Amino acid sequence: MIDLTAFLEAKRRIRPYTHHTPLIRSDYLSERTGGEVWLKLENHQPTGSFKVRGALNKLSQLTEAEKAQGIVAASAGNHALGVAHAAGSLNLPQVDIFVPETAPDAKLKKLRRFPVTLHLAGQTYEAAHQAAAEFAQKSGALEISAYDDLAVITGQGTVGLEVMTNLPAVDLLLVPVGGGGLLAGVATAVRHIKPTCHIVGVQPEASPAAQLSFAQNRAIDPYDHAPTIADGLAGGFGAKPFALLQQNPPEIVLVSEAKIRQAIMLLLAEQQLVIEPSGATAVAPLLSGAVDVRGKTAVCLLTGGNLAMNLLREIMNEQR
Repeated sequence: MIDLTAFLEAKRRIRPYTHHTPLIRSDYLSERTGGEVWLKLENHQPTGSFKVRGALNKLSQLTEAEKAQGIVAASAGNHALGVAHAAGSLNLPQVDIFVPETAPDAKLKKLRRFPVTLHLAGQTYEAAHQAAAEFAQKSGALEISAYDDLAVITGQGTVGLEVMTNLPAVDLLLVPVGGGGLLAGVATAVRHIKPTCHIVGVQPEASPAAQLSFAQNRAIDPYDHAPTIADGLAGGFGAKPFALLQQNPPEIVLVSEAKIRQAIMLLLAEQQLVIEPSGATAVAPLLSGAVDVRGKTAVCLLTGGNLAMNLLREIMNEQR
């Protein structure tokens, strides 16, 4: 268990380098669903994603000896950006980042602005992760997990603190879930403050690792997922997130690729928000009716805005 003090300390630790992101009411989604629907805009973070929270909380606690080892991280893109930003903010000298060759251009362009060594490895997050692990073993660098690390999880959970600060009336939180760091952090933090708040993890049908993990009572990581545009949610569900949530598992809802695409377009058209697939996934269950928020106050965590322009053009052409 991570106690509430740890989340409060993480919030203090990362405050100089992150934003307390906006929480806005969606008139459109509220009218459509019959609930009070709010959107937490993590696309407003310096790197365009919530991942910077966990990276900063982890790296800011490293010892001098650990810093001297060098840092390595694997990511579909946003964790890499978070680690790069955190390392730059904290003046860490040696950072190696591994991402799949298929990582969106929007994320790669941002990564190349940081003083890190970028490695393109394989076609999936798991391939990049294996390459990073091998590099860490050979070089002695410290590998920073995207989700399977308590300090990272605690940093991600500060999103939940902000939601409870701004909207204590929240009844239900919809959280995109891949490896589970955000889900575990947010669920743990929010339940300390409001145990009755219902937590819903949302993941693509193409990668149901969290749902299968709770069904089989074991963390499934890695997971051989099907193709999905929500690359940040693809792959396995971590052992530490599973351990934190095992006694009180959140509801897990799966959404189709079509609904994720619809959510991206809706957020652009109705809210003037450019949100990447992994972030828009939080809204998808409201469009399909998989989650009923009638009479409730619900918050959708829009976890990032690093949307590839070629994918956006493709989706816009589909909706014509």
